[in-house]
Amino acid sequence: MLSSGFKDQTYEVLQLLPQDTQVILLPTTMPADVLEVAKKSMRNHVRVLVKRDELNLEGIKLFYIAVEKEEWKLHTLRYLYVTVTVTQATFFCNTGRKVDRSPEKMRAIEFTVSAMHGNMEQKQREELMKKFRSGPSRVLITTDLLVRGIDAQPVSLVINYDLPTNRENYFYRIGRGGRFGRKGVAINFVTTDDVRMLRDIEQFYNTQIDEMPLNVVDLI
Repeated sequence: MLSSGFKDQTYEVLQLLPQDTQVILLPTTMPADVLEVAKKSMRNHVRVLVKRDELNLEGIKLFYIAVEKEEWKLHTLRYLYVTVTVTQATFFCNTGRKVDRSPEKMRAIEFTVSAMHGNMEQKQREELMKKFRSGPSRVLITTDLLVRGIDAQPVSLVINYDLPTNRENYFYRIGRGGRFGRKGVAINFVTTDDVRMLRDIEQFYNTQIDEMPLNVVDLI
C-alpha cells in the first residue's frame, strides 16, 4: 500500500484502530515514507534493520541489454524471446497504459501473454494469476503496483522492459526469480536515458549488472 502511493490513506486507517492494537511493518526496504508512517502510528516501537549490503539476491544473475531507444525494445524482446527458452517469465513496465498496449504487440510476434495492472478488478487479476500459475500463459506483463503480490513459483526469468523509477522496487521485481533456492536471471532493457538509473541501482545494492552474454540461455 505504501509503495502504491497510499501513505495518507494508510495512516488514516491506522488512526481508527483501537489503542491496544499491535502494528507491524515488514518492508524489505525502508524508504522515507515508510519510516514516516512508522513514526506517526507506532508507540514504543522496536526497529529491526538489515544492512543494505546484506540485501543480496543469491542465485540471481543480473544483466542488461543496451537498446538505446524506447522504440527498439520490442524488436530486442522478440530476438530475446526466440533465443532464450524458459518455462515462464515476468515482464515489468512502468505504466498501466503500456501494460495494456503490450499484449497486442507481443501476440503479433507470437507471444502467449497475460497483462495485469492495478486498474483491473480483483477478480480479473486473480483469474489472470491462476492462468499464469497453471501454465496456459507463459508471460505475465505487470507494473510495480502488483510487484509485491506476485507469487508465481515457476518464474526463472524477469525482464525489466522499463527500469523502475523507484530503485527500492528493483529488489522486489527481480526477487520474482530465484526464489526458494532456485536459480534465476534478471535482464534489464536500458535506453540511453536509463544509464544513470542503472548505475544508481548498482551502487544502492552494492552489486554489478553486466551486459548480457551470448550464452545467457545456459544460465536459465
